[in-house]
Formats: sequence, C-alpha cells, structure tokens
Amino acid sequence: MQDFVHLHVHTQYSILDGQASIPRLVDKAMADGMKGIAVTDHGNMFGIKEFFNYVNKKNGKVNGEIKDLKKKIAGLEKGKVECEDPAAELEACKEQLQAAKQKLFKPIFGCEMYVARRRMFNRDGKPDQSGYHLVVLAKNQQGYHNLIKLVSKAWTEGYYMRPRTDRVELEKYHEGLIVCSACIAGEVPRKILQGKLDEAEEAIQWYKRVFGSDFYLELQRHKATVPRANHEAYDMQQIANEKIIELSKKYDVKLVCTNDVHFVDEENAEAHDRLICLSTGKDLDDPNRMLYSKQEWMKTKAEMNEIFADVPEALSNTVDICDQVEFYSIDHAPIMPNFEIPEDFGTEEGYRQKYTEKDLFDEFTQDENGNVVMSEDAALAKIDKLGGYEKLYRIKLEADYLKKLALEGARRRYGEVLDEETSERIKFELHIMKTMGFPGYFLIVQDFIRAAREELDVSVGPGRGSAAGSAVAYCLGITQIDPIKYDLLFERFLNPDRISLPDIDVDFDDDGRGRVLNWVTEKYGQEKVAHIITYGTMATKLAIKDVARVQKLPLSESDRLCKAIPDRLPSGKKMNLPNAIEDVPELQAAEVSTDPILRDTIRYAKMLEGNVRNTGVHACGTIICRDDITDWVPVSTADDKETGEKMLVTQFEGSVIEDTGLIKMDFLGLKTLSIIKEAVENIKHSKGIVLNIDEVDIEDVPTYDLYSEGRTVGTFQFESAGMQKYLRELQPTTFEDLIAMNALYRPGPMDYIPDFINRKHGRSPIEYDIPIMEKYLKDTYGITVYQEQVMLLSRLLADFTRGESDALRKAMGKKLRDKLDQMKPKFISGGQNNGHDPKVLEKIWADWEKFASYAFNKSHATCYSWVAFQTAYLKANYPAEYMAATMSRNISNITEITKLMDESKATGVKTLGPDVNESLLKFSVNRKGDIRFGLGAIKGVGESAVQSILSERAANGEYKNIFDFVQRVNLSSCNRKNIENLALAGAFDSFSGIKREDFFMENAKGETFTEVLVRYGNKYQLDKAEAANSLFGGDNMVEVATPEIIPAPEWSDLDRLNRERELVGIYLSAHPLDEYQIILEHVCNVKMQDLVDLTPLQNHDLVMGGIVTSVREGYTKNGKPYGISKVEDYTGSYEFAFFGNEWVEKKNFFNVGMFLFMKGKCQPKQWRQDEYEVKVNTIELLPDVKEEVIEQLTVYAPLAEINDEFIEEFSSLVKEHPGKVLLKFIVKDEDGQHVGLVAREMKINLQKEIIAYLNSQSMLSYKIN
Repeated sequence: MQDFVHLHVHTQYSILDGQASIPRLVDKAMADGMKGIAVTDHGNMFGIKEFFNYVNKKNGKVNGEIKDLKKKIAGLEKGKVECEDPAAELEACKEQLQAAKQKLFKPIFGCEMYVARRRMFNRDGKPDQSGYHLVVLAKNQQGYHNLIKLVSKAWTEGYYMRPRTDRVELEKYHEGLIVCSACIAGEVPRKILQGKLDEAEEAIQWYKRVFGSDFYLELQRHKATVPRANHEAYDMQQIANEKIIELSKKYDVKLVCTNDVHFVDEENAEAHDRLICLSTGKDLDDPNRMLYSKQEWMKTKAEMNEIFADVPEALSNTVDICDQVEFYSIDHAPIMPNFEIPEDFGTEEGYRQKYTEKDLFDEFTQDENGNVVMSEDAALAKIDKLGGYEKLYRIKLEADYLKKLALEGARRRYGEVLDEETSERIKFELHIMKTMGFPGYFLIVQDFIRAAREELDVSVGPGRGSAAGSAVAYCLGITQIDPIKYDLLFERFLNPDRISLPDIDVDFDDDGRGRVLNWVTEKYGQEKVAHIITYGTMATKLAIKDVARVQKLPLSESDRLCKAIPDRLPSGKKMNLPNAIEDVPELQAAEVSTDPILRDTIRYAKMLEGNVRNTGVHACGTIICRDDITDWVPVSTADDKETGEKMLVTQFEGSVIEDTGLIKMDFLGLKTLSIIKEAVENIKHSKGIVLNIDEVDIEDVPTYDLYSEGRTVGTFQFESAGMQKYLRELQPTTFEDLIAMNALYRPGPMDYIPDFINRKHGRSPIEYDIPIMEKYLKDTYGITVYQEQVMLLSRLLADFTRGESDALRKAMGKKLRDKLDQMKPKFISGGQNNGHDPKVLEKIWADWEKFASYAFNKSHATCYSWVAFQTAYLKANYPAEYMAATMSRNISNITEITKLMDESKATGVKTLGPDVNESLLKFSVNRKGDIRFGLGAIKGVGESAVQSILSERAANGEYKNIFDFVQRVNLSSCNRKNIENLALAGAFDSFSGIKREDFFMENAKGETFTEVLVRYGNKYQLDKAEAANSLFGGDNMVEVATPEIIPAPEWSDLDRLNRERELVGIYLSAHPLDEYQIILEHVCNVKMQDLVDLTPLQNHDLVMGGIVTSVREGYTKNGKPYGISKVEDYTGSYEFAFFGNEWVEKKNFFNVGMFLFMKGKCQPKQWRQDEYEVKVNTIELLPDVKEEVIEQLTVYAPLAEINDEFIEEFSSLVKEHPGKVLLKFIVKDEDGQHVGLVAREMKINLQKEIIAYLNSQSMLSYKIN
C-alpha cells in the first residue's frame, strides 16, 4: 500500500462549511499512521494556532525523547558523558534521534484561497465576487509568513463577498510556498470544464514559472453512493482529471490526490448536510438546495489507495510534500512595541557606545542589589530569551526612562524623600520589569492613560486585577491605589517564574473608551493595532434549534427539547448534549423516538454541538505590535459598531494570541465610571462645586452610615439584597471592612461572613495561630480572606521567597496536589527553623488548603471597592446628583429607572417629569434639589430638537409661555411632532393657561392647536427676520396675533397617564395604582416581579393585584378559546394565560385598564408535574375590595417615643381619615415589657398619608392585618 498524507482539509473554521474538529482530525490521522496532515480552511487561518498547539501536545512525549537525546549527544561530543565506548554510544544516540524524529507528526499550515479572476481590487459585480480556488501550503517559516501576508491582504484589500488574492500578490509572496490546483472550482479544472484548454495551459505555465516544482496539479474523485447527494461532481471531476493527467505529463508538473475533507467520518455526512442547510438558509427537503457528494470524510490511507490505485504517484507525492515541509514554531518571545523615548534622554546608539555587552550581561543576570543569582548557562539562556544583546540595549534604554518617570511619580505620591521600604519596593519592581523585558509595556500603558486623562477628558479606573499590586504602576498613574499601604503584592502580578507576561487591564468610562483606542491607533499606526477575534460555537440548545429548523421539526417540539435542558446538570457533569441526555428522561425518549425527525434532531445536534458558527470581536482585548501585525499573525476585518468602519481583527483568539509574541492589552468600558463622571458634572451644574472624586475623604462618616444602613441601591458592587443584609449586620467603619466584604461575598467564602461580623463586634474572639500572624490578619479580624495574605504569611513564617509564595498561591488556588505536596515540607521545615510549633504549622497549612481556593485577589477587591466607595460617597453626600446620573446611564432600562426613582423617593428626592424650562438632555437636578427627567428620554423627541430648546434657553432665558416658546425655538429642529410629544409627556405643564389636552383640540377648520401654534411660530419668526433686515428694524415691528387656546375636555387620569407612559416609558406624574398602593404593598404577598422565578413560591398560596395593560385572544389548533393577559403592578408585569372554559368564565375581568385583586396558588402543571404554574382561583375588582381587605393596623412604638407631639400629630391624622379599619398599638419599654392598646371608639380609613407618616418615624414600625 502506498503511503499518503491529506493536503486539502477543511476544519470547523471553514465556518458553516466544515464540520471537523481539529483534535478528531489529528487523532484519526495519527491512528491511521499518517506522517502529518495539512489544514486548508476557506480563505482564513483561524484554526492554525489550535492545530499547532494540539499537534505539539500530541508530539510532547517524542519531543521529550528528542530533547534528552540531543543533550546526551552534546555531552558525548564534549566528553562529559562517561561510558565504555563513547563513539559507539554516540552513533547509537544519533540513530535513535533520527528514529525519534520520524515518529513526529507534522502539522502543515495552509489555506484554500480565492484567487480573483482579474485583480483583487476589482469589485464589479458577479465575476469579481468569488475567485478560483487554490490550495496554498507553507513549506517553511518564510512560507508561513508569506502565507500570512497573502491571507491578511485578501481580507484587508481584496475582500468582495470573500477574501481574495490575485496573481500579482501570489508572485510577490511566492517564496516558501507550495500550491495545488484545488478542486473543480480551481482555475485549471474550471477552464478545462469550460472547454478553454488554452487558458488552462496558460494557468499551468504561469504557476509553474512562479512556483517551479512547488506547483502541483490536484486530482479528486467523489463518487456519490447515496441517493440524496451531489452526483454531478464526480462526472466533472473525471473529465477534469483525464485532462489534468495529460497536462501534467506535457508540462512536467507533479500530481497529488486529495479528498477535500469537510468532516471526519462517513457517519458525519448527514450532520454536515444539515450544516450546509444552515449555511445556505435552506430546508433539508428543498429540492434545489446545495448538496455535497457526502464522500468528503477523512478517508484512511487504504481508502485513498483504493480510489487512486491507477495513479500511485499522486499518492506518493503527498508524502514527498510532507517531507519537504519543515518543522518550525509559529510561537515567539514577546514582541514589545517601541515606545518613543525623547532623544534628549538617550538613544540606542548612544547606549551602545556607553555600555559594553559585559555591562549588560551583569545588569540583566544579577539581582537588584548586584548579587549573582544564576549560573553562566542560565544567564546566557536568559540573554538569548530576551532577544540577545541587540535587543538588550533597547530594553535598558526603556528601563532607564521608566525609572526616571517612576521616581518622579514616587516623589509626587510619597514626598521628596522616600522611606526605605518604598525605595526598596520600587527598586525591586523596576529590576524585575527590566530583566523580564517589560519596561516598554509599562511606558505604553502609562502613556495612553496619561493621554486619556489629560488630552481626551476620559475617566480612568483606579486599576483592576493584580496590576494594582505594582508600586511603579501607582507612581506612573496607571493605578490609583497605594499597594504598600494595602499590602498588595507586585509578584502577584509579575515575577521571574511567570511563563507568560501578564497584561494590564484598564477601565475607561463608556463614552471615552473608543476615543482612547483611536488615539492609540493614530499614535502607533493602523497596521500595528488590532482587535482580537472570538469564535461563537453551537451550544447545546442552539445545536438543537438549528437542526430542528432545517429539518422542519415543529417549533413547539424544538422549544420543548430546549426547555428540558437544565442550566446545570444534576450529575454535575460538563454541560453538553450527551451528558444532558444521560440526566434528562425527555431527551432520552427523544433520542429513541419513533418519529424520525425528532430522533434525527437529537442525533445530528450531538454531532454539530460545539461547531464554530460565527466570528465576533473581543469586547476589550487589543493588540499593539512593534511591527505590522501581519508580519507575525494573520488578520481579518470586522465592522466597528461605533463608526461602521472596517477594523483589523487577529485571526487567532485571545487565549492563544500571546504565544505568538503579540502583546495584548484590555481596554474595558466601565459604566460606573461614566455614572461617576456625570454625577460630578451634575454637582458642578447644580451646586457650583468642582469635586475631585479621586481625593474624597476615605473616612467620610455619611458614606459609612449609608453602608451601615444598607442603602446601597444604585451603588457599585454592594447593591444586592444579600449584601445589604450583611452590611447592616457588619456596620462597616473602615475601608478595609469594605474590601473584605467585597472579597467574601461570593459562593464559598460567603460562609465565613457571619464569623467575620461576629469577630468585628467582639461576639467571637479574634485568634491567631501564631501571634506574629496578626501583622497581616489584623484588618480581617484573624480570618484569611486574600491570596496576598497566604503569600505574605508564607514568607513571614517559613522564609518563602517572593516567587515561591506566588507559586504557593497558584498551587492552592488551582488545587495542584503535586505542587502542594512538594511545597509543604519546605513550609514546615522553614517554620520550625523560625521556632514555630510543627503541629501549629500543620494546622495552618490545612486551613490554607481548605480556604485558599476561595481566597480572592486583594488587588482587584481593593480597586473595585474604591470605585464602589466613590459611588457611595456621591450617593450619601449628593444623592440627587448621583441618582440623576445613574438614571441617565440606564435611560433605556425602564425597570432599572423605576427602581432608582423609588430609591430616590425613599431618600426624600423627588423625580419630576420633563420640563422645557428645567430639564436638560439627560436627567439633571433642579434648584430645589429634585431630579428632572431629561428631554432626551422622551420618545419621538430627537437630540437635535432638545439641543435647539436648550441652546435658546441658555442664550435668552426661560420660556414665559407656549407662545414665547414657539416664537424663539428653531422650529425646523423642533417640529410639530416633537411639540406634541413634549406636550403629552408633560414638558409644558408649567405653563399657565394651557393643559396637555388643549394641544390636540381641533378648531372649526379641523386643525389641532399644535398645527396652528407651529404655523404662528413660523410666521412670527419670519416677520421678525424681515423686520430685522428692514430700514426701521426692531422687535416692535413684529405684530402677529396669538392663536386662541380652545379649552379641551379633560382626559381621565388613566388616559393621561397612559399617554405619558407611552412617551417616557413609565408613569411619572402619578401611577394608576396609587389609590390601591397600600393593598398591593401590604396585603398582597407576591409582586409581579416575583412571578418571574416560581421556584421559591412552589405550593404557596398567592395574593396579588395590579392593572390590566394588554390582552391577546385567540383559538388553539383544537378550536378552544384562550386569552393571555398582562397584569402590571409597581414592580413589573406578568402574563397570565387561560384556556377553554376558564377563559370564558374570567375574560370579563380582563379588559385593559381594569384593577384586579387575585388569589391563587403556585402549583404543578397538570401534565408536567416537575414544572410549576400560577393558577388563579378567584378574581375581584380592586375598587370593590378596597374597603374590605384591610382589617387592622398595628403600630409598634417604644415607650420613649410616645410624647405629646407624637400623640397630637397622629391623633389629628387619624381623625381626618375615619373608616372601618381597627387601630391597635403595642407599646414597649426598655425592659422588653409591652402592653397592647386598641382604639375601640374610633376606626380609620387607612390612606397613604397615614402610612407616609409612620414611615417618616424611624423608631416606629407597623403591620397591616
């Protein structure tokens, strides 16, 4: 049998065309004894890095043998290895080395490219939309880089429906490449099939001239064997093959045979067929859809020998190509971008004259104090890893400039004279950065952060992640948290033991992030900056939905299957379809169903699950390169959502991109920074105070009061109900308390919170296993909360080095048992040498092992706690301004705005509707300290209309009345529709003499007042312009009679509020349910938002109420009536569905605008007992039950609070509201004794005025019924 290698292989990265995963392809090829395979996806190199990594992993054992043999051979040649017969041993080792190399599986990197029929920049209709197929393979490293250039330029310059190259580009980048003529869509076979033999021969001659013996003619034979397949392709292949074989002899061009692989095994053909349906948007039963031959699986060597037995040279040539391809790495040491250093500081040339290689050798291989810390071999290896002496001159120049900037920043941060600890810390960090080749990265980051703050008016976060542990970063302004003050560790971020360089993540305000990216792109060059690609795959539910759609499985069945898949599997296994089938009976039944469509849906969804479905762009990852990025990795393009322009995107994803040497930086947009920035602007606008948010008092008492009372709604990180509960218990008094709570409030560590709180308040003792541990555990009351504490204590107790302590952190965090077992003896012995009891050390180690996997990164917790503190400070000290900013930043999230309005109301800040004399574009604060709705939040009123209103108001003062408004505002920008919407939203309510209804009142001619008003405004402005230009110009010349305001009948409250809501999204001036607020909040036991998740309500009786806002009626396919009604309360809405007789009986209650009081139960569904539903049993109208459902008000009052003032206020309030509700008092004294008092003579009508009064008395509590 002839040996064979696949050279034309499509993986799943030939998106929605290939259905083969790279691991399965490699595993099958290796199992069949193939020497290698090529990956040649359509127009891209998306899968090449995964291919390289996976083959490296599979070759790992053999590469280990090769490394050992090379080491032994070097030793034998230098006479350092002792043996009886060194010459014979050397010969044997060399033979073993060659044998080992033969065992390596070879990855061949390629691409099936599209070659434009003319030039790649021609874009003239159908002829230019695609191109001829051509298989291009990289023979060596130079070929790989040329392939990258070709593929990248096909995207950036040649894209027209597909990424295209052309002959000019192929000739330019031909070196190191092997090309094959491809399938029948290739130029040579296509010309043959078109009968254009002279053009086919011309193409062969051109490719042979350019590529010489590295050009091959390709044969394919796909004889379909199943009815529903492409049977035409084989006949065309045979016609082309016959001529190709003839021409190969004529022009002395070698043949290769391929199978154009698109899936791994024959059984995957039908799954691939469904993938093609998805790609083309066709149904499986469409008679005119695209079909493959279903022969495109990765055939074995034996199968290929059988098909191409008549052309054995076409088989053997594939192996020759594989042998020609070299082993090479596509990975690279970090390629640090060049930061432009001022020439007056120094240049590389100047450094070469100033420093010898010996100087550099000593500086880069000794520690920060000049001590020799590595062997000569290790030192030389380090120099080599950094790029050799040529590169060291650049690194030293950058390191010295970084040192200059860092020391200048240190004096600003810490004062002119640095203490020993700070000085040593900065010295150590700068040395590590230098000797790891990292100073350029820091220079670039500090530069764009400086530009963001100083040039672009962009807010920058205080830091995030482990970078906040760097004192140098703090001195440079990259971070705003002092790491020395808060025991944050640099080696948590960077230390010599790190395999890869870390990246610094930076938060910018949402609006400014794009400006910073543009600045970076302009500074470093468009070709050197790129975003990072992401791949979207078919998740479990999506695979089912996709297959179901092309197979025409009913939507109800598809939904049923997807709903059967839980968010997490009960078995705890990884979520995928095979595991879900094991756990879910419904899926098991579907897999063996007698319905072939249902059964096939599960079968082929299993095969397609995990397949790459689309590409995206990483939300924040950005590459900045020293060179053109396409010198190192391929790029494609994507649309920038903000500008609509094309932007560069790497073809390798973020998890592997750094292996190639490219430096990744994360530019994140943080909405909270935008909120803070806007709040500061609001404060300046409303109070005239210019607040520096980075310098607010970290001991501010009102802020800690806010945290202690749990009033954190709308603040960052601390606003969940659970966190509020713990804050009220904790009563935080220091910033360290907040950092700890931020770190502890997560699954796992949360269990330690009660003990943390008890220790703070002295209810539990604060104990230290060894007294000196107090140094690092004092702030957390003896509890180990942070990874940094483990690191610091390992040094303190057992003399671990910085690198060792970080290795311990990683081992504990990731539960690396082998590493921990190696480190434990060192910890015990080191602790004993320092005089500590080994039993106590054993306990400490056991405690760490238990908790360290939960321990949090203190650097990140500290930074984000500072951002959180800033939001709480603003809310505590400037509540209206801060809440207005949070509302503006949630303008499209009405649910969130409603919550924020309720919170503002609870703190005494009103949220008022829009007003043309007070509102700004966004939410703002008026002179009285109330929040005003932004005009820009009104639907149908564009930003240009708002700006015209605001600019006129700023220039000439407030509008006096509606006529003054239309006389002054630009009516081209603010037109009739805008004015109507402003009126409906209540923006003119402050004008006397006109109400909302009047704007829509028609006159005798059938014109609305708004139409007349706009006509008047236009006439006035025209006459005014003419008067200004006349000989006797002046305002007194304008005399246009104001139109009459015809009083319109008043709308009902509900009608008015509904119109208002249509335009601003919520009820603003009032709520239709206000009359029933007490019942909804105190009698009902569930709110509509509670019904979204029925799990906590299972088998509970429910009492609920609200207003009907929409109703849909219809008939089921069985002819039964049904109705779906949406009922809304203050918290949200819920849809109730009724079927058959139940709808007939209850439909009269469900008319839009009706107020309902309902009772029911959360019970299992009739036919699916594992699913729950809300069953409504009784419905009454809220107006009918309003007086009946509230029976008793009980007020709980401390004896000390009952004084003459309270008695007088409350009794007068009660007398004003006589009714049927029983009033009862429970009075308690300081000893806990209590007495109940009942008002027998007087009953009350419980109105919101009484509830409001009780809520205003902080020492009182009450209960209804």
